[in-house]
Amino acid sequence: MTETSIAAGSQHEDVIILRPSRGWGSLNLRDLWVYRELIYFLTWRDLKVRYKQTLLGAAWAILQPFLSMVVFSVFFGGLLRVSSGNIPYPIFSYTALLPWGLFSKALTDAGRSLVINRNVITKVYFPRLIVPLSSVLGGLVDFLIAFIVLIGMMWYFKMVPTTALWTLPFFLLLTLATALGVGLWLSALNVIYRDVGYVLPFLTQFWFYLTPVVYSSSEVPEKWRIIYALNPMVGVVEGFRWALLPGGNPPGPMVAVSAAIAVALLISGTIYFRRMERTFADMV
Repeated sequence: MTETSIAAGSQHEDVIILRPSRGWGSLNLRDLWVYRELIYFLTWRDLKVRYKQTLLGAAWAILQPFLSMVVFSVFFGGLLRVSSGNIPYPIFSYTALLPWGLFSKALTDAGRSLVINRNVITKVYFPRLIVPLSSVLGGLVDFLIAFIVLIGMMWYFKMVPTTALWTLPFFLLLTLATALGVGLWLSALNVIYRDVGYVLPFLTQFWFYLTPVVYSSSEVPEKWRIIYALNPMVGVVEGFRWALLPGGNPPGPMVAVSAAIAVALLISGTIYFRRMERTFADMV
């Protein structure tokens, strides 16, 4: 966007001075609303491509977290006796696998989105921010399908959600904000350095061990928990467990720290992405 000012010349001619927009206006976030239909179609296209010519189709959204839960329950819950409080380990781990699966898939898809969609980016103008955004939103469908299994598990173990269930959309939003913030950084960097595509699997695996999916954050010494919460997924996972499973303690300061980091990642990622956007078509 540009700001335009008109001044009268010495010979009564209009002079148009173009200046770049400053502040939040330079991000052109309003364009996301203008192109909202494109966000929908790109998200729907990703969903159709994901399960095209597959035997099980959307069932993969259930099998991936469910089989991971079975493996974790056998090794961490059974053999290693990792503490899960008074919660059965299968539901303890599966509750954490839901937001983690959404985050890891959204991060991977968003990080590679610009390179994968290079043919569209080089031919048609639209706000490039839509590409990683639609990649992140596509993971919501898998999350909702996998959430049905959690409902069945809670019925099987005779567990009733807590009164904090109403906070679940906040933690879901925090998951998406974290994935999009990091995804914007990585997608823009991946246009310049294709090494990012090779780093993504290692990054998500490393991040997994830093997140209390197979263990509880109570295993971390209390004096280190605030630093530990600099990983925004710590607050997300602990928030999911607190909102869904009885007997847990409110995450409190850990969620506040994680939320602040997530917002910082989203804002900084958006600013960096928009600054690099003008070079995408030439370098992708």
